[in-house]
Amino acid sequence: MVAATLADDLTPFSGVQPDGAWRDEVRRLARERDAVLLAHNYQLPAIQDIADHTGDSLALSRIAAASDASTIIFCGVHFMAETAKILAPDKTVLIPDARAGCSLADSIDAAQLRAWKAEHPGAVVVSYVNTTAEVKAETDICCTSSNAVDVVRSIPEDREVLFLPDQFLGAHVKRETGRDNLHVWAGECHVHAGINGPELAARAAANPDADLFVHPECGCATSALYLAGEGVVPETQVKILSTGDMVTEARNTRATTVLVATEIGMLHQLRLAAPEIDFRAVNERASCRYMKMITPAALLRSLREGRDEVHVDATTAARARGAVQRMIEIGKPGGAE
Repeated sequence: MVAATLADDLTPFSGVQPDGAWRDEVRRLARERDAVLLAHNYQLPAIQDIADHTGDSLALSRIAAASDASTIIFCGVHFMAETAKILAPDKTVLIPDARAGCSLADSIDAAQLRAWKAEHPGAVVVSYVNTTAEVKAETDICCTSSNAVDVVRSIPEDREVLFLPDQFLGAHVKRETGRDNLHVWAGECHVHAGINGPELAARAAANPDADLFVHPECGCATSALYLAGEGVVPETQVKILSTGDMVTEARNTRATTVLVATEIGMLHQLRLAAPEIDFRAVNERASCRYMKMITPAALLRSLREGRDEVHVDATTAARARGAVQRMIEIGKPGGAE
């Protein structure tokens, strides 16, 4: 089943309240299906709370592959469920609503990547894990936001690199590695791109003692580093972090207030990790409608009816699996986005 395009009807399934009866029914049906429930950090709080495991997409996919369960219910967007299927081809993988796509993954398809490769023969293709299975199959090495710099540094300096699809993560990698032969695709996550520099600067000025947790996909990541470089915000307070690393840093920071620049669903896990800290969104409107399509009603539908199963062509999956496995061997793979 293919993820919806952004023009399709995206009205979420509704009509179910996440009360005690819902939780009991979800747990009962999960046992009957021999299913493990996985929820991404950007999911609705009720979905995060009912899940067996919550985290970033790659960490969850690795849990899926290692699980004894025969069925994976992946509460996230479509490319994440595909990655779980790639790593666990013998398991049944369900996504509660297959229309839950991703603007970043949609910003490049396999045909576009093949054309780009033809313009740069011999280049090494590095794809962010936030891509479709078909794009991963055209990729040499995948990366996460945690290990993107290490992945690129592992490539001989005289080799051209095609980095895709996120232009902000690509800019971060280029800045860190200093490579002139790294070409970056002009894609973006519409939610992260909307968290801008002036907004971050205003929030930081109003909260001078706050740490800044900034996802490298954000449009404001360069601004955060500029603020640190100019001494507007102490460098020790600026943290460019993946979602997985944000949870770790939340447990270690000494700040009493943290400004968070990523999708607002992340605040739930941060507050659970460190309830004594005041976590505030840099942009309170930074909510991904595709992530929020995995509603209590959608999850119940998936468990009752076995909807929606995710399939990946065996040849595509095998090629994509190689790119993902090479990523896991390099650097720090735990924080997927």
